Amino acid sequence: MSFRYCARVVAKPLRFFPALGAVLFAGGVLNACGGVPGNAVVSVNGSPITKATFNHWMGVAAAATATSTGTPAAKPVIPEPPKYTACISHLEATTPKPAKGQPPTTRAQFKVQCEQQYKSLQQEVLGFLISSEWVLGEASSLGVKVSDKEVHKRFQQIKETQFPKPAEFEKFLTNSGQTISDLLLRVKLNLMSSKIQQKIIKSKANVTPAQVKRYYEEHKQRFEVPEKRAVNIILTKTEAAANKAKQEITSGKSFASVAKSTSIDPLSKTRGGLLPEVVKGQQEQTLDKAIFSAPLHRLSGPVKTPFGFYIFEVKSTKPGSQQPLTQAQASVKAQLAATQQQSALSTFVKNFKKKWKAKTDCRKDIGGVAVASAVADCKQYKEPKTGTTKTTTR
Repeated sequence: MSFRYCARVVAKPLRFFPALGAVLFAGGVLNACGGVPGNAVVSVNGSPITKATFNHWMGVAAAATATSTGTPAAKPVIPEPPKYTACISHLEATTPKPAKGQPPTTRAQFKVQCEQQYKSLQQEVLGFLISSEWVLGEASSLGVKVSDKEVHKRFQQIKETQFPKPAEFEKFLTNSGQTISDLLLRVKLNLMSSKIQQKIIKSKANVTPAQVKRYYEEHKQRFEVPEKRAVNIILTKTEAAANKAKQEITSGKSFASVAKSTSIDPLSKTRGGLLPEVVKGQQEQTLDKAIFSAPLHRLSGPVKTPFGFYIFEVKSTKPGSQQPLTQAQASVKAQLAATQQQSALSTFVKNFKKKWKAKTDCRKDIGGVAVASAVADCKQYKEPKTGTTKTTTR
């Protein structure tokens, strides 16, 4: 589990996913609720996510949704509870007329669609804004810093890669409703997440020789190199055909010529029946047992298998061996380090979510649409008893 799980904001390409915005628009005043200030939707450790910020990103999310569905609009329509007037009017104007004999969609049905759209956008936006605050807060508590120089350098790299022409970038800003400040902060979050992850796993990268030796001794079978044999082989559909092919070879015909004229195995047939490296344990069980118990240079078979009848001759053998610790220690050390680091990250993510969820106060609702009980990152949220989980998309 990567730390990036905690900040889905940082894992998406710049072109397609918005960043935490610093743009504030005039918004309606909300009634205070618990630890949430009157002008906020959520408070994370005392830092408010204002209604204005929420509204801004609802617009960005609506624009992204419209683009992804192939119906971009000059100005995306945001479903606004509780009446959804603008959304309903937009749907009435843009929904195709029903087929002949079918009833038209009612305003009540359009309202249901708008409610569903709003809830989906709300989950996405709040999940995004809350997780962004969590990353910023965790970076501060760990002393992780990202300089403006680092942010601008990375931003320019992304911009030049995704938008070779300035006009393309300007069009992106216009269509997405974002600003350069939004995108810079998104890059900052990305860099912060990477630095936090490196800080967590750094202490777990030291694997001792004793740990390597213990793992090797406990998993010796993993370092066994199996026996290998080079085999000439012919596969036929019937036992009679296999016996006939065997008789032809015994009478003096070359194995290769008989394989090319008789075998139904396309892999070996083109090479005169030769399988240059058959690894013990990788063939069909009956055939595998026959090949690895047969003496060298003796025509054997037929061997019945689910695929047909085989005759074969073992040409050479390479005994199995045990890879020594001196050769295995590098791969063992890397594996142990990766396992320990992954475990450390998993533990960190679990504690990270628990810690910051406890610091995340959410408003009861917006326009009658639940927030605290609907968004899994809110400390007021409780898992539904029915097993149906309302969660943010992360």
